[in-house]
Amino acid sequence: MTDFSFPSPPPDDQSARPPALALRGLHKQFGEKIAVAGLSLDVPRGSFYGIVGPNGAGKTTTLSMATGLLRPDSGSAAVLGHDVWSDTVRAKQLLGILPDGVRLFDRLTGHQLVTYAGLLRGMSADVVEERSQGLLHALGLEGSSGKMVTDYSAGMTKKIALACALVHAPRVLVLDEPFEAVDPVSASTIQGILRDYVSSGGTVVLSSHVMDLVQRLCDHVAIVADGQVRAAGRTEEVRAGRTLEERFVELVGGAVDAREGLAWLRTSSDSK
Repeated sequence: MTDFSFPSPPPDDQSARPPALALRGLHKQFGEKIAVAGLSLDVPRGSFYGIVGPNGAGKTTTLSMATGLLRPDSGSAAVLGHDVWSDTVRAKQLLGILPDGVRLFDRLTGHQLVTYAGLLRGMSADVVEERSQGLLHALGLEGSSGKMVTDYSAGMTKKIALACALVHAPRVLVLDEPFEAVDPVSASTIQGILRDYVSSGGTVVLSSHVMDLVQRLCDHVAIVADGQVRAAGRTEEVRAGRTLEERFVELVGGAVDAREGLAWLRTSSDSK
């Protein structure tokens, strides 16, 4: 599909293999609002893990605490056995992050931004240049690599942010709504890149509201609501013979009858 490939990770100690991401009792409260209520979750190594939930379920807050962007009120998070808060440098070396509402140094060109991300990780200039070119090509941004990011569309901004998250070939990739505002062709390309990444030994954790996408892409899934995990495991097991959307509605709460109280929206041939 592309000429960009991921280096294989070094062999792990088979006698002790902690999860790619281990969350224990994460709790976060904003004023009177409890955003995450003692959430615990294990993300297996080499998995394509989806996290789904309604708006306000605590997904973004959970991922922010899991990746060191937000300090929890209590609980812990570890990346491949390295605590995010007590072993911060090593944990973040292993992570690639695409946060929700990403803010970038948008007065740099696309090429400059990916280069900066790689150099910031301590990579050599030659390696950064090679990987930057590969990523820009793979994501369809070659023709826009000389434009300032501030002039990028929402979808292009999402893609350049993904390139920044990938340039150091992290072991664990955490993506919050990675396909939002991305066109179908680019989404297909990104899916292929992520599948290649997982097949090479990496782990992807992504949040999304698109149930069909998660069902197709992810081999594991967690359904989160009210800051807690309602179900987690292999996608087939969580689905329990239904579609993921049906199972989601069952666990989170029944759908509201949208027609109730909206009779005035219905048209009639004799209304005029």
